[in-house]
Amino acid sequence: MQIAVLKERRPHETRVAATPDTIKKLIGLGCSVVVETGAGAAASMSDSDYTAVGATIAANAGSAVSGADLVVKVQRPMTADEGTDEIAALKSGSYIMAQMNALTSKSMAQALAAKGVNAFALELMPRISRAQAMDILSSQSNLAGYKAVIDAAATFGRAMPMMMTAAGTIAPARVLIFGAGVAGLQAIATAKRMGAVVYATDVRYAAKEQVESLGGKFIVVDEAKMKAAETSGGYAKEMDDDFKQKQAAAVAAEVAKSDIVITTALIPGRAAPKLVSAEMVHSMKAGSIIVDLAVETGGNVVGSVKDQVVTTENGAIIMGYSNVPARLPRDASALFAKNVLNFAALMIEKGSGNLKINFDDELVRGTLITKDGQVVHPSLVG
Repeated sequence: MQIAVLKERRPHETRVAATPDTIKKLIGLGCSVVVETGAGAAASMSDSDYTAVGATIAANAGSAVSGADLVVKVQRPMTADEGTDEIAALKSGSYIMAQMNALTSKSMAQALAAKGVNAFALELMPRISRAQAMDILSSQSNLAGYKAVIDAAATFGRAMPMMMTAAGTIAPARVLIFGAGVAGLQAIATAKRMGAVVYATDVRYAAKEQVESLGGKFIVVDEAKMKAAETSGGYAKEMDDDFKQKQAAAVAAEVAKSDIVITTALIPGRAAPKLVSAEMVHSMKAGSIIVDLAVETGGNVVGSVKDQVVTTENGAIIMGYSNVPARLPRDASALFAKNVLNFAALMIEKGSGNLKINFDDELVRGTLITKDGQVVHPSLVG
């Protein structure tokens, strides 16, 4: 089987879906690998790094995919409407795996089906123990949570830890994290390591123990509703207006006292919930920082702007970087590529290197969005 690794063409995307390390392992499974020239350049991986482990370099995307049975990417392939038609180059009957944003890009799934391409949306990987090593959302969110704190600290005009000096004592920074999922927990851990006092809020009561285990202080709003707020897949449910009002009241005072606020709340397939109102932003001190990690899906913060850093009238700074993992391209690529390798290895026959897919496997069923010219994922049908 031949695997193609394509260069990413979407704005701000610096990652690559396969590294020399993962390609070496794929070749060890019996596959041949073709890498589009420059695919890893933004992540500090040269063409020669790939050829050194046995990959072949293709001059362009068309050459890379012409004989490929499986194509791997970080971001979903672009359509003609987006300027560059990457789907047109794909071979009918081939497979592709990437972060497809399938729940909000249904036209892309239809275009892949029309081309006869069988597609796996890696972000739909079931959240079960067996799939942890294949979970791109977790691996990338982990880095996003870390980078959010680093970005905030770099812009913040004060020190993070308490400092006792002969000239006086500097109070520690006060950090508030919205959402205690993978990104939020990493943000808590990073901020604590940097010496900040950390508070966190989440609609799921189960997050309380995790927050406190990292040294954070958990804000409880409505214990009964919070205990019922987690889905079987580990995501947070959309909460009712009554809870949102209680949550807003409970955290408003904390926002006003915070030096740094980081928001991480996402709902799969839906716009991000608004958690920080304009009034909350206005209550913050001049020089305080807000990092909105949900800006790509509408944002958790009123006033955040995708890919912009905004200074409000009261001097608070709202950072709205999209695709934060791509701001750490080498490590993000290494983790993403390992997720891809672990998933692809399930479907590669040892020795022969041929595709051997068990379509009854729940990991395959959970991620397969198109097959044999049809859109097949239950979330996209109907």
